[in-house]
Amino acid sequence: MTASAAWAQQQAQPGRTTTNTGGATPGEVAPNIRPPPGGPLPQAGQGNLDRLQQFRTTGTSAQMETVPQEGRRADALRRNLERIKLPEGFRIDLFAVVPDARHMAVGTSSGVVFVGTRKQRVWAVTDRDRDRVADEVKVFAPSIQFSVPNGLCFTPDGFLQVVEHNRVLSFPAAEFFYEGPDVAAEPVVAQGQLIPASEESFNHGARVCRVGPDNKLYISLGQPFNVPAAAKLELFNRVGIGGIIRMDRDGKNREVYARGIRNSVGIAFRPGSNELWFTDNQVDGMGDDQPPGEINRSTGPNQHFGFPWYGGGSVRTKEFANSNPPPETVPPVVETTPHAADLGLTFYDGRMFPEEYRGAILSAQHGSWNRTTPVGARVMVTFLNQDGTVREHKPFAEGWLDEETNEYLGRPVDVAVLRDGSVLVSDDMAGAIYRISYDRRR
Repeated sequence: MTASAAWAQQQAQPGRTTTNTGGATPGEVAPNIRPPPGGPLPQAGQGNLDRLQQFRTTGTSAQMETVPQEGRRADALRRNLERIKLPEGFRIDLFAVVPDARHMAVGTSSGVVFVGTRKQRVWAVTDRDRDRVADEVKVFAPSIQFSVPNGLCFTPDGFLQVVEHNRVLSFPAAEFFYEGPDVAAEPVVAQGQLIPASEESFNHGARVCRVGPDNKLYISLGQPFNVPAAAKLELFNRVGIGGIIRMDRDGKNREVYARGIRNSVGIAFRPGSNELWFTDNQVDGMGDDQPPGEINRSTGPNQHFGFPWYGGGSVRTKEFANSNPPPETVPPVVETTPHAADLGLTFYDGRMFPEEYRGAILSAQHGSWNRTTPVGARVMVTFLNQDGTVREHKPFAEGWLDEETNEYLGRPVDVAVLRDGSVLVSDDMAGAIYRISYDRRR
């Protein structure tokens, strides 16, 4: 029986639990109906997940939290976008107001955009009338208590994967169930099994994921230190912390795919190949202008990308200066602006943009947090040659950093391609998603 059929059968059964809306009216959530606080997942949260696995209701209110899409905040965001510089023919507009918006996954059937955060919510963004502006933003799966659900990705057959700090959940029919509070869900990696509980940290704990051409699930696991102690390396190398792991979609046959990565918060497969490309964030505290950030190209399993012997690019760390890095360390294919914080990236596979952009990498620079003069807060484009070598790396959309005041008006996190070929950019500081489109007549 399919998930959809099982759900329909469950709804037809008598005795379904009714829920108390707490006096909420449409578009509101009563004060006594709020997502639970962060922290370790309590047994009650696991109980809801158990019920969802059995296609049983949880009693969660059907009056789901929504985000207003018009008003003073939306107007201010649109004004800020007037400052953004783009190549000729391109324009940027506000697509949706989405609090804490991080990594995005575009639905394979409906085009609903699911958005992760570094807090407790996952959002579902719907453009019902297809005018390329969101009509509704509401919480996804409120009956589940998430913990840093930053990483979202879809399988080719429409299963939404959500990677939390220390758990992985799969939603086999997210685009079908998302309208209600109860969503069919299956654990891929149980709570506390993605990394050892002893290594849980508030630092570098935002994961990202992709499903590869081999139909396996790839997950990056940032390590929590600026530079880890040597005593940590054996454990980290064994479980994949400071690397990228892969596993079957049901969580079996887990292995470490790549090592020597400090904290990658952006991974993507180059279309038509088995190459996994990823960003990496460099070591802090080595000065404003070193080391560089990185875009890397993995051509197969078991490659090592240099960290912690290298803090970024070819710059050695003082902590590991007296020991030799692993042989055949793979250098980055792009050395990016130091401390610009390169995060999400995607290969442009749409048809709206000019031909030269097809197959190019679009990547987000979140912006520096401790550089004397701030840098970043922009979207970059990396043009490739036919053989996958880099031809050019340059800014594509910039202007979120006010160079006069050194204030950030926004901090881009991730980039995703909509079905019409336009591009979405998430911004966790402004709490928004922007849409970049192209019209040669402009």
